[in-house]
Amino acid sequence: MRRYLETFISEDLKTKIVLLSGPRQVGKTTLSKQLDITYTYLNFDDTQDRKVLSLKEWDRDKGLIIFDELHKMKNWKSWIKGVYDKEGVSPALLVTGSARMDTFKKGGESLAGRHFYYRLHPIDVKEAASFMNSRDALNVIMKTGGFPEPFLKGSESFAKRWRRQHTDVIIRQDLLDLEKVREIKSIEILIDLLKRQVGSSVSYSSLAGDLQVSVPTVKYWLEVLEKLFVIFPVRPYHRNIARAILKEPKYYFYDTGAVENGEAAALENAVACALIKKLHFLEDTEGCKTQLHFIKDKEKREVDFLTVVDEVPVQMVEVKLSDDNFSKHLFHFASFFDDKVQKYQIVHNLSQSKMKENVRMVAAHEFLANI
Repeated sequence: MRRYLETFISEDLKTKIVLLSGPRQVGKTTLSKQLDITYTYLNFDDTQDRKVLSLKEWDRDKGLIIFDELHKMKNWKSWIKGVYDKEGVSPALLVTGSARMDTFKKGGESLAGRHFYYRLHPIDVKEAASFMNSRDALNVIMKTGGFPEPFLKGSESFAKRWRRQHTDVIIRQDLLDLEKVREIKSIEILIDLLKRQVGSSVSYSSLAGDLQVSVPTVKYWLEVLEKLFVIFPVRPYHRNIARAILKEPKYYFYDTGAVENGEAAALENAVACALIKKLHFLEDTEGCKTQLHFIKDKEKREVDFLTVVDEVPVQMVEVKLSDDNFSKHLFHFASFFDDKVQKYQIVHNLSQSKMKENVRMVAAHEFLANI
């Protein structure tokens, strides 16, 4: 299957180094090899490839050089900067790797003016709708997640087996390599706790108590899991909202199939993944500044998501599994925004779309297919 970033990456490779990051096994290498450009693939983990990299002896007649796991090389940014400054992008230069590249692109030697950066996300309903029914796509994502291998298999049992190995590699290889964290069992427990709290605000003190560590330690571990693209936070929005809360975020998984607290939470996680994917796409292709929030006040009125682009609220989204009654909370918070902000209540099991005032109620799979 063709991935949604291929056209943009192909165009940028004509003039810049392209850095491609994202969760482990999300399809970065596969995408790189199907760009319709003759390529040489070099993986820093391979002994022979490391020798080629050290001597810079790759084939210059190929159209593209793919450097995989290059961030494991000491001073890799200085190295690739030197290649670019001396040879330009003939052949084109594509640097791929695990989620750690999102961390390593910051600090140290600057690649400013020499690169563009992309984040590849799992398959969502919009991407899958190009080759299958959108309703079926959403159902599969809620059960298996959107990572290509388990999604295309469509088997829950296969997805569970795949997920165990996937998580184990992240914790026992990537985590140790990135931050030298040694509390492996505690990190595993933290992930399990988060799987049962999707859609709810996380209490740092509660997690610290469960894990018998300090609050700063919990926050540090959560930041590490963010860097590895295991989870992402959605923080409360407070600007111009009367009595809005200023508390801990909610956490969602890039792998929707990992959610363990029910079908409604899995649906909400799938929507969160689709929204953050769209926002990251706008950042990486158009240079926008984006945020994904939820809205909640001290009276416990709440709306699941608010997207913000260049500091302007764009879209409010309330997610329901079956309830086709309009949410009073959605109308309450809608009063704080102008009519340019789109207001949606999306429902998984919805027989007919509705509209009340300026709030639209649509089927979840239809909303996600056209996000």
